[in-house]
Amino acid sequence: MATYKVVITDQVFPTTDLEEALLGEIDASLEVADGTLEDVLARGRDADGLLTTYFPITEETVRGLERCQIIARYGIGVDNVDIAAANAAGMTVTNVPDYSVEEVSAHALAMLLALLRKLPEADTLVRSGGWSIDSLRPLRRLSTLTVGLVGFGRISRRLAESLTTLGMTVVCYDPFIEPGEGIPPLLGLEELLRISDAVSLHAPLTSETGGLIGAKELALMPNHAVLVNTSRGPLVVLDDLLDALRAGEIRAAALDVFEQEPLDAGRIEGVPGLLASPHMAYYSEEALSESQRKASTQIVKVLTGQAPDYPVKPLD
Repeated sequence: MATYKVVITDQVFPTTDLEEALLGEIDASLEVADGTLEDVLARGRDADGLLTTYFPITEETVRGLERCQIIARYGIGVDNVDIAAANAAGMTVTNVPDYSVEEVSAHALAMLLALLRKLPEADTLVRSGGWSIDSLRPLRRLSTLTVGLVGFGRISRRLAESLTTLGMTVVCYDPFIEPGEGIPPLLGLEELLRISDAVSLHAPLTSETGGLIGAKELALMPNHAVLVNTSRGPLVVLDDLLDALRAGEIRAAALDVFEQEPLDAGRIEGVPGLLASPHMAYYSEEALSESQRKASTQIVKVLTGQAPDYPVKPLD
C-alpha cells in the first residue's frame, strides 16, 4: 500500500505520466476521478492531496476531504477553489502562477495586433473578392496608440515590454501596486478607459472584479477602441459587450475566455468586430508540461513537510 494517495479531480492533459513519476518518488499513488462531485468525494475522502484544473472545490467538497493536506491547481487562477474553507480545514492551496506567462502575453499581443491592424476584416475582404483598402480605413500607426492594461502582474508586465518595444504608450490600472521604476503611469479605471485606444484585461476574478467591464465602462471607451480579454471570462459582462459591438460603441473585441464555457456559439453569431478563441491562450506543449510538473511538485513538498513554492491565500 502506498504511503500517500493523490487524486486528480478532472483530467485535462494527454497523459499523467509526469505526475505519476514525480509522485512515485515519495511513494504516492495517483487516481483520476471522472470530474463529478460524487466520484471526487468517493476517491478524495481518504486522499492526502488533490490536483485540480476546473473542478469546483466548494466548502461542501472540502468537508468531504478527511485527510487532505493540499489542493494544488494546475493553472494560475484559483476562483474555482474556496480557499478560505480549505485553509480553515488546515489545507494548503497552491497554484502555478508563472507557467504560461509567455503564452498568454503572446496571445494577448497577437489579438491586440490583429484588431488594431484589422486583420479579420482584411481576411473577409480578400475572401469576398475585394482588394481596395478603403473599407479598412483608418489604420493608425502603432507608435501613436495608447494601450491600457487592467492589472499589472506577470503576464501584463511581459505584454507591456512587447508593446513598449513596438513604440506604443502603456498605461495601467492596478489598485494593488505603487508607482515606481518600471511601472507605467497608474490611472483610475475610468480615466484609463477614456484615453486608451486598446484595453487588455489581466486581473484575477474576485467578488470585486466580476463584471468589471460592463455597459457603463464600455460607454467610456472611444468608439474606435478595442478590448482584449485573455484573463477571466466573468470580468466582462458578455451581453453588454455584444450590445456595444452591435451599436458601434467600441470597434472590436477579442475574447479567449467567456462567462460560461464552452461558449454557446449562437450568442456571438453575426456580432461585428468580435474575434474569439477557445480558452487557449495558456497553451503550448511546454506550458502544459511545466504546469503538470510544478503542480505535482507542490504536492510532493507539502506531503513531505516542505514549504510550497506557490501558497495561495483568499483573494477577497
